[in-house]
Amino acid sequence: MGEMMKWLNEWHPAFLMVAINFALAIVNILHKKVIDGGMDHLTLITYRLYISVLVLAPMAYFLERRTRPKMTFRVLCLLFVSAILGLTLTSYLFLVGLQNTTATFICAFVNMVPVITFLMALPFGLETVNMRSMSGNAKVLGTVVTVCGAMVLTLYKGVQLTNFSDSGETTSIHHSTINHINWLYPNNRTERWTIGTIALVVGTLLWSSWFLVQAKISKIYPCQYSSTTITCFLGAIQSTLFSLATNRQDFSPWVLKGKLQILTVLYSGIVGSGLSFVGMSYCVKKRGPVFTATFSPLIQIVVATIGFSILDEPLHLGSVLGSILIIVGLYILLWGKNKEANARATKQIEDVKAHDEEDQVIAKVYQT
Repeated sequence: MGEMMKWLNEWHPAFLMVAINFALAIVNILHKKVIDGGMDHLTLITYRLYISVLVLAPMAYFLERRTRPKMTFRVLCLLFVSAILGLTLTSYLFLVGLQNTTATFICAFVNMVPVITFLMALPFGLETVNMRSMSGNAKVLGTVVTVCGAMVLTLYKGVQLTNFSDSGETTSIHHSTINHINWLYPNNRTERWTIGTIALVVGTLLWSSWFLVQAKISKIYPCQYSSTTITCFLGAIQSTLFSLATNRQDFSPWVLKGKLQILTVLYSGIVGSGLSFVGMSYCVKKRGPVFTATFSPLIQIVVATIGFSILDEPLHLGSVLGSILIIVGLYILLWGKNKEANARATKQIEDVKAHDEEDQVIAKVYQT
């Protein structure tokens, strides 16, 4: 029984991240459907954040009312930044990228998050690289391979491998509810793909930054439900003000149309921005930002499995080659991190044994 509990305690963050990324893959597919159907980006973000607050607030109150530390101005500022990086701007940019490209293409950028998080963590001392060790070389090699895969994915399209039409790329943009920042919604397919790629690059950088901010928050305010509730509330206010500033005289985007839009808002609010956010905050606290980010490629596997049949997206050679390079590079990096962790654990055990032996020698000296 003890061994089973130890095994569950060791592996439950990994199982949790698998479930979270599966749920986020479904969120991506639903978002693609409603965005192509004309739903406003900011309306979707705002509604789902308010729903997250309604779901999480009671849980935060009852589960953490006795353990919740005092809110300080510093913590509130960090949560405000977390809302911008992890929810408001990142969600908006990824939705712009999703509308102008495809769900599979956006997942490949999500695969870049672990490597970018790793590179950002180096200056802050959250990650280290020892070039004299095999694990350090593996981490560097994995980073290089992943960056090369991202360049192939971005710069090379190649032949189409599926017989689907280009509906995923040529779906008409619905301007009836979108009258702000028009340059984000060009009519030309090449321009759309370029704008979508730029939005995804910036969104990926912001999303990677969120993991580092969350690692800081988890140390000084270790209450996942409370911090997530406050972050979602701040994100909802930010997106509301953003939407009102860009849609000053048009309130039609706030009216949900059809069951699919309602289902998407509810699902993404409860699962995508709510429970998933709590789970990721917990895993960042337990295993660190890079561990949490490394499960991102699972989203692409799920989307690739069900996305083509639902969205009829075209599959190109460049997307396949780039995605393969990204995943290979990612798991080279993971291998290096795992080897490094095992070496660190072995050294700690040896240090403990050496300390015990030293204590025994000192005890024998005193006895004599």
